[in-house]
Amino acid sequence: MSTVEIKHFHLFCGLGGGAKGFNAASPRVGTVQARFRCLGGIDVDKASIADFGRLAGVPGTVLDLFDREQYIAFHGHQPPSDWREATPKNLQRAAGGERPNIVFLSAPCKGFSGLLNETKSKTPKYQALNRLTLRGVWLMLEAWADHPPELVLFENVPRLATRGRALLDQITAMLRAYGYAVAETTHDCGELGGLAQSRKRFLLVARHIEQVPPMLYQPDRRPLRAVGDVLGRMPMPGDLRAGAMHRIPALQWKTWVRLAFVRAGGDWRSLNRLEVADGVLRDYLIVPDMHVGTLGVRRWSAPCGTVTGNARPATGAFSVADPRHPPEAAQYSQYGINQWNESTGAVIGVKSPGQGTFSVADPRCPSTLHSNAFRVVRWSDHAMTVTGGLGSVGGCVADPRNVGADFAKYGVADWQRAAGTVISGSTTGQGAYAVADPRSGMASDRRDYQSGGHYGIIPWNTQSGAVSAAACHDNGRWSVADPRSGTLDSTIGTTTVPAAADKLICRIVAEDGTWHRPFTTLELAALQSLVDPEEQFELDGLSDQAWRERIGNAVPSSAAQAIAEVMGRTLLLAWGGETFQLSATPIWVRPITAALSITGVPA
Repeated sequence: MSTVEIKHFHLFCGLGGGAKGFNAASPRVGTVQARFRCLGGIDVDKASIADFGRLAGVPGTVLDLFDREQYIAFHGHQPPSDWREATPKNLQRAAGGERPNIVFLSAPCKGFSGLLNETKSKTPKYQALNRLTLRGVWLMLEAWADHPPELVLFENVPRLATRGRALLDQITAMLRAYGYAVAETTHDCGELGGLAQSRKRFLLVARHIEQVPPMLYQPDRRPLRAVGDVLGRMPMPGDLRAGAMHRIPALQWKTWVRLAFVRAGGDWRSLNRLEVADGVLRDYLIVPDMHVGTLGVRRWSAPCGTVTGNARPATGAFSVADPRHPPEAAQYSQYGINQWNESTGAVIGVKSPGQGTFSVADPRCPSTLHSNAFRVVRWSDHAMTVTGGLGSVGGCVADPRNVGADFAKYGVADWQRAAGTVISGSTTGQGAYAVADPRSGMASDRRDYQSGGHYGIIPWNTQSGAVSAAACHDNGRWSVADPRSGTLDSTIGTTTVPAAADKLICRIVAEDGTWHRPFTTLELAALQSLVDPEEQFELDGLSDQAWRERIGNAVPSSAAQAIAEVMGRTLLLAWGGETFQLSATPIWVRPITAALSITGVPA
């Protein structure tokens, strides 16, 4: 078995998820096996480059790829005096003076993302960010114009194909001018890498026709995994052995309650089924978890716990389920009612209704007694006898004449009906003062908010959505119904229900018997396949928000590895003199199929 080296380089490399995946690939054709080596990467963010060094195994380069005009449009001011526009030579130096066989670009995608509204995406700031994709490709092609990289992979959000159509056409035309055959595809990185998340991405693949005659085939697709397959191999959140990235955030108490009442697989709309009265859940009582068997009842056949000097029902399991008396025995009845035709129990010194069966069902009460109390007479019926006690006997009438009356207190006029008479006293207390205006300016179904999956809970046995740079419990489906039992090292003990705005770490067992909690930052990294669940993992800095942004922007390493495998096999075939390979998988770069059997025929 002989070994061949394939060199790869990364523009807009981020923390190095793509580079890590390429390094792990080991394609093989016959007796020849490839070994991938990373030449380096370029990114404008210093923290990302620090992470890149850890994941890719080689130093990266901090470099701003904006031209001056783009810099001013994006930042709103002139660059500092020591700032210089990047040139092709800067890319050559970043690659250590070597020529890469594969270049992987993952340009900033905020301007193309569906998370950014259409109007904002057209502002000069985001248009400048969008044009950076074109400039990055041009710098790469010029850096190695005398001997172009054999393969180029351009990764971005799917909406690039629509919002960035004009730029994409320019990029395609530029690649073809340098001798590349180009294909645009959309793939689920979760299926390419066998991940526990579904991550749809746009992939533009370019093959230098003269150097690589064999067709480039698509990677095999694999079934998506459940989040529990990944998270179940990790320590419980809050376990200090897993490091700072595996901590549970301190959320407001009302947020924990919301998460607990969202059904697994649902989002904030699950809360619409709850009834709230005076700011309190009407159908549920939430109390602090009481430990050491508080108010516990022992089985008759089980031993008792240690008897303490403070042994009372409210301090532990100091009650017993005594089978020796039927539960319906009179002496145990509270608020009991005796039948009129049955005997009573023994009369004792304490005989209030709450202490036994000391009430009776007396049938002698006339059914007509007080029959007119608070009676309201229909407008079409006759009144009862007029007596001196009108307050208690038939003294009210259902008067239909006040409908729409000008004197209605706090009346609200229907949008489709006439108003009452406008009088001088039409203020907030009386008259024609208010109207039910349907023109709220907000879609009645709140489509934009609903589609975001806010406070969404992912079931343990299904996959996650694409991990985004802004992933947080309140802006999407970034919490999970965790069925595992265990204790939290950082749980805050309390004997009272916290105030709504109190921030704390807690566990509320939801209706489905699981703990609905946010993903930790480490779990998001594991879902991105940046780290194996059993491994330790650290990123530069101390900010969870910054860590999550870099993790969400990363290319999943397992997906990158799958792509590198097929690219490596194509290069091995080309270097071995093969011009065609029969395969059942779809062709990625299909143009000039007929000419591919002849080495060196241009497009």
